[in-house]
Amino acid sequence: MSVEVQKIYLQHPQKRLIRKAVEVLQNGGIVVYPTDTIYGLGIDLFHKKAIARVLRIKKESRHKMLSFILPDLKQIAQWAVVPDYAYRIMRRVVPGPYTFILRATKKVPKLLLSNQKTVGIRIPDSEVAIELVRELERPILSTSVPQGSDGFYTDPQDIAERFKNEIDLILDAGIMPNQPSTIVDFSGYEPVILREGAGDIDALEY
Repeated sequence: MSVEVQKIYLQHPQKRLIRKAVEVLQNGGIVVYPTDTIYGLGIDLFHKKAIARVLRIKKESRHKMLSFILPDLKQIAQWAVVPDYAYRIMRRVVPGPYTFILRATKKVPKLLLSNQKTVGIRIPDSEVAIELVRELERPILSTSVPQGSDGFYTDPQDIAERFKNEIDLILDAGIMPNQPSTIVDFSGYEPVILREGAGDIDALEY
């Protein structure tokens, strides 16, 4: 069965489409949705089969880090250990185009842990992403839509053609910029920039 594509508004996402996407997630499906950077592959973190499907799409082992999409900082202590210095920085820059690497709590399913026992956290400046998480009432597990070493898929129609039998729903918000989030490692005593992306690294000074 081919993937379903639905047009969605970035600023005021249609409630019916948010509910539809959440139903797909709850049933173990894969949803492509717009963030504040690039399109993401989203799944329900408690569906092991969905995790396996995403890893097959990414052609990665189970230790490939997938990010937790959160609506705000209130829930972060459930999933990650946040040093005081990191929390101060995060308060300044969220929501925004950053991925934070933090030590995982015991609540994170073992299947999702990296060898370093860390987890990626995203609080994107995206109404679509935030509304999805709020409707689901738990984090979305997410990763980028892969396009080899050249970058990321920016056109949802290209995503639909390439992955038409591997994903279930695309929330199409038009063509996105080809720039991923800035990744910063907060698992140690000071921030370490792992990838410079859309997020301003100067804002991460402490």
